[in-house]
Amino acid sequence: MDEQEVLALFDRQMRKESNEAGPSTRMERDGTVLRHVGGKLDWNAVVWSELDEDDADAVIAEQVRFFGELGVEFEWKLYGHDTPADLGDRLLAAGFAAEERETLMVGEISGLRLATDLPDGVRLERVTDAAGVELMARASERAFGENADWLRHRVLKQLTEEPENAYPFVVLAGDEPVSGARMDVYPGTDFVGLWGGGTAPEWRGKGIYRALVAERARIAADLGYKYLQVDATDQSRPILQRLGFAALSTTTPYIKAPAQRS
Repeated sequence: MDEQEVLALFDRQMRKESNEAGPSTRMERDGTVLRHVGGKLDWNAVVWSELDEDDADAVIAEQVRFFGELGVEFEWKLYGHDTPADLGDRLLAAGFAAEERETLMVGEISGLRLATDLPDGVRLERVTDAAGVELMARASERAFGENADWLRHRVLKQLTEEPENAYPFVVLAGDEPVSGARMDVYPGTDFVGLWGGGTAPEWRGKGIYRALVAERARIAADLGYKYLQVDATDQSRPILQRLGFAALSTTTPYIKAPAQRS
């Protein structure tokens, strides 16, 4: 895999020309910025920008104004190769808060090492209804120790509005949810996105994360996609590297909360 070539393809298909919007969200181009816009419970974000030192502060201010008028929190999804080089510092100065930096990892499906088995008594199921979404959210809460209402909203919305593009999964040990993940497909591109994969602490190191990657890779290949993309934490990065993924860049969410209205 030519890593620079794939990174350029990712930037073009998944960011600059992204058409990720669903029935109740939209993509909007504002000069050198592409943003994803939805309601208060949706993901609102700047997904692409082409800025330089002369225009960066003004463009940032305009996006803060735009999303501020909507009264929603939004994310500026900053990649390590974005310009200008001090864009992160400029976002902080504009009132954004930086979350944990992750690694943009991409694997060419045909070259990945995916053979794995689940532990005895553990099964992987595709989520298709509200009951499954609840199990998936409970698994996330066990894995990450934080409320997963945002996940309930997102997956239920996907299953309702775009069931053909929704691939959520839950892993059960008996009847207990111990892990969950989802796959987002992007028609017209070469990529699918793998999200989640958090596993309850007592079930880590048993091949569950690898099994979730393998199942989603199998489906993606059957659908005709070429690459899997992951925003990897420090915990998942070494697993993905062993499976054959390459680190292409970094990505950091910069979050801007809506202004308090009096």
